[in-house]
Amino acid sequence: MFGRRNFLLILISFFFRDDQLIRDAIGRSEFLNKILKGDLLKQVVDAMYNREIKAKEVIIKEGEKGSHMYVSAHGSFEVSVKGKGVVNTFDDVRVFGDTAILYNDKRNATVKALKAGRVWVLDRSVYQKLMVRFNIKEQDEMLMFLQDVPTLNKVGNAALQKVATLLKVKYFAPGTTVIKQGEKGDKFYIIRAGTVTITREGEGVVANFGKGKYFGELALLKEDLRQATVTADAPGGVECLTLKRQHFIDHFGELKEDGIITVPTDTRKASHVVREHQDIELKDLKIITTLGVGGFGRVELVQHKTKSLIFALKYLKKIDMVEQNQQDHVYNERNIQLDCRSKFIIKLYRSYKDARYIYFLMEPCLGGDLWTLLQRQKTRRFDEKDARFIAACVLEAFTYLHERDIVYRDLKPENILIDENGYVKLTDFGFAKKLGTRGRTFTFAGTPEYVAPEIILSRGHDKGVDYWAFGIFIFELLTGRTPFRTNDASHMRTYNKILTGIDNVDFPSYVTLRARNIIEKLCRSIPTERLGCQKNGVKDIKNHRWFLGFDWIKLNEGKLPAPFRPRLRSNTDTRYFEAFKKDTDVPPVEESGWDKNI
Repeated sequence: MFGRRNFLLILISFFFRDDQLIRDAIGRSEFLNKILKGDLLKQVVDAMYNREIKAKEVIIKEGEKGSHMYVSAHGSFEVSVKGKGVVNTFDDVRVFGDTAILYNDKRNATVKALKAGRVWVLDRSVYQKLMVRFNIKEQDEMLMFLQDVPTLNKVGNAALQKVATLLKVKYFAPGTTVIKQGEKGDKFYIIRAGTVTITREGEGVVANFGKGKYFGELALLKEDLRQATVTADAPGGVECLTLKRQHFIDHFGELKEDGIITVPTDTRKASHVVREHQDIELKDLKIITTLGVGGFGRVELVQHKTKSLIFALKYLKKIDMVEQNQQDHVYNERNIQLDCRSKFIIKLYRSYKDARYIYFLMEPCLGGDLWTLLQRQKTRRFDEKDARFIAACVLEAFTYLHERDIVYRDLKPENILIDENGYVKLTDFGFAKKLGTRGRTFTFAGTPEYVAPEIILSRGHDKGVDYWAFGIFIFELLTGRTPFRTNDASHMRTYNKILTGIDNVDFPSYVTLRARNIIEKLCRSIPTERLGCQKNGVKDIKNHRWFLGFDWIKLNEGKLPAPFRPRLRSNTDTRYFEAFKKDTDVPPVEESGWDKNI
């Protein structure tokens, strides 16, 4: 009996040591230590499982899709890259393979055990479920606190959920004065954990508040003198949810005595989309040439066999969609783009399918893509006037999408095409998504150099990520590069730079102060502080001084001259596209039925 008890004690001690080992490894990770803290860190550590590694075992293989993160507990390991050989060896405790918990991407190196050892493993699916559950629980907790505040609870949960996004967590050590009697107040507090003591001059202690209690609510109504002093108690201090009066006003306007919050409502009338070319079948089309080649298929310029109609036909390989779990992206792209009728968005007319492909019939834009145009500039960048026109077109596309609760999530020059008049249009809606009742989504989506901090942190996101990307986009138009670019193939250094913030980015001297200002305001790390995310919405962006004098009416009427108008000799002129070889790769048949509703 003693032996069994002794063994259990040793086993428990072993796992406790590893628990701290994992925590220390995550703490040393420049990326993960920004994300995993407190109770969330504990949950992640608890979710990891132990795995024995054999000598010469390949743990991560370059080129394969990754779905696990590892912490080395014991052993020695070798890192190699194709074409370079061994680039590193290590025998310490560290995190590796961590990009795999964010999204499904190919490994950029091979990690092999040099001798038998042991690692701790975290599955991506488990990590993502933990993050979603943790963040939803946190949001619900904030909502519950707000529901108990008479100054605010006279409105529905939808409005309070918007208020909850403005709350910030702040910790006060024991003995710290949170607010002082007689000082001007501009902030409201809700106690999340711990306790405070409230005192008044001449009266001494008048109250003790704990979790869920609030104070300083008059600061939301008006700038007022504090009526008492609030001090954080020992032994643990107090953690508060705070809300600044100005932040509240920026989003909802002045709070009235009756506590009614004015939340902007959607006044648009539902529009009926007329879908053109529904009578055209796949057999009616003949291929003229290839416009582009991507990871999942091709885009062909096609012509109707009997009518003088030209289209772009996008092919998606069904087997690739299944193997890379892209089925939802295909549905999102089809269902969202099919109902979009904006002059700043590529029209999708209809879709087809057969045993090997999904096909999208779209309007052609023969001026090429914006990335190619950018590279053809002598300076590899646009001047400010031209950049402003391009950015304005994109902003109008975002306005159209956001009015319909659609977040785009994949802005970059490669996803923008130029029409025959030189106007630019968004395409590729694989990452687009219609937001649900919560108004937020948690999927990791986007191009690494363009993703917003809240996507990296898995905190849930909304249309604010598009405004962040819009700021990155303007920077790239003006400089020819993105502000957070690195040479790190794993993108971890890029993500770290993004989390460090735009304030640490060096702007070239030729970027004007107005341009820099709009970029910095669009790329605020906290979504609710971003330009476009306050009560006036996109109007704040259009009214920014960088757009001073810009004629939005003429732009929407198509009467504003474009800076780059393609010189097309015919409606089949493809001079603005690269030449591609004929596709000889025929994918295998895929008939699992996932595409039955396409």
